[in-house]
Amino acid sequence: MSTELRRLRNYIGGEFRDAADGRTTEVVNPATGEAYATAPLSGAADVDVAMAAAAEAFPGWRDTTPAERQRALLKVADAFEERAEELIAAEVENTGKPTGLTRTEEIPPMVDQIRFFAGAARMLEGKGAGEYMEGLTSFVRREPVGVCAQVAPWNYPMMMAVWKFAPAIAAGNTVVLKPSDTTPASTVLIAEILGSILPKGVFNVVCGDRDTGRLMVEHPTPAMASITGSVRAGMAVAESASKDLKRVHLELGGKAPVVVFEDVDIAKAVAGISEAGYFNAGQDCTAATRVLVHESVHDEFVQALAKAASDIKTGMPDDEDVLYGPLNNPDQLKQVETFIERLPAHARVEAGGKRVGDKGYFYAPTVVSGLKQDDEIIQREVFGPVITVQSFTDEDQAVAYANGVDYALASSVWTKDHARAMRMSKKLDFGCVWINTHIPLVAEMPHGGFKKSGYGKDLSAYGFDDYTRIKHVMTSLED
Repeated sequence: MSTELRRLRNYIGGEFRDAADGRTTEVVNPATGEAYATAPLSGAADVDVAMAAAAEAFPGWRDTTPAERQRALLKVADAFEERAEELIAAEVENTGKPTGLTRTEEIPPMVDQIRFFAGAARMLEGKGAGEYMEGLTSFVRREPVGVCAQVAPWNYPMMMAVWKFAPAIAAGNTVVLKPSDTTPASTVLIAEILGSILPKGVFNVVCGDRDTGRLMVEHPTPAMASITGSVRAGMAVAESASKDLKRVHLELGGKAPVVVFEDVDIAKAVAGISEAGYFNAGQDCTAATRVLVHESVHDEFVQALAKAASDIKTGMPDDEDVLYGPLNNPDQLKQVETFIERLPAHARVEAGGKRVGDKGYFYAPTVVSGLKQDDEIIQREVFGPVITVQSFTDEDQAVAYANGVDYALASSVWTKDHARAMRMSKKLDFGCVWINTHIPLVAEMPHGGFKKSGYGKDLSAYGFDDYTRIKHVMTSLED
């Protein structure tokens, strides 16, 4: 007996609607491997309508006062709290994440981030007005950029939607947001929530695949394209946006080094690193998955980490004992499996290294040691529950190994030596350096990287500024 699939729809100009040509794609729960909904597979006609709706709404939203935008976003934050259980249920179905952790680790930060950007709307910064030339007064206007085309990823679909829309809308822009084709459910629910608060056309959701995202970025209407995704996707967006000089905001991959010196408390470091490496099944561009350990404590650390990995559980969302759920989709599961299958002969799998169960896309917490700097698994992002361990001899080698990848998003240093920690924070070529911790983020501090991890910042006042443009105004003091 077949179960009827739930029907998700685009949200455009204040209305829910199907794709213009009626095309859909099935949405699968990664914990079960079974389809639970259909979503529009949007094409050029849908993108055209969404961009037109956002463009029509832009002048009115741009001309609202910062206080009005703040009040609207504070209502959005309140609504997220009031409808938290609905959001959690949608996200769990999207991703297979543990229900309890989604409730405690995602809803409160999301609400806080929306409230932060509500306040940022009223803190526009620029040089003070002054007479920088005799007889003339200059001042700076900070303005919204216009319509923003935004593409969110599947690892944190709900939270990344917030990171996209909150600063853009706070700054006075209008938004067309595309969720990943594998995780649209929570974003469609967010559209329902925002649609009850914001004017029509300010926030629009277009579901679809990679081609839908390409159509959004290529469209002539948006003034800015923002994507969180892979390096390959980011390069494609940058190339496409260059054709009409759109502003581009890219948060891409990561390969975070975790530098562990000989003076640490091994048990404490392993506890923090294993949680930061396996949380969300390692599907986090800042995950603590590339550990560099001083040679004098390397063996002890590997043994302790392998033991910690064997104690960590993955499983179904309602199991309160699991740290993480499944990988997001069968392609991602296959990617993780093939990384392990392709390991060089000198590598050693200390824990895990296998799929868990025959339903859903679960993979065991894995530790791999004996690796060299140029090994594929060191140089490329796995995006799964796999922690690699290398040894180093001194601080200079640790820095060389840490910086010796194409990514530059996040890193951490574990040591009791304050001076060493300060030296390392200067030398590490990453957008974030944590010291004796790894993965916490706060709304007030920027998140974003260098090199192939992209450019632009999420969160913080810097993230807000990315969604504004600066205009110089000069006036004569003469009659």
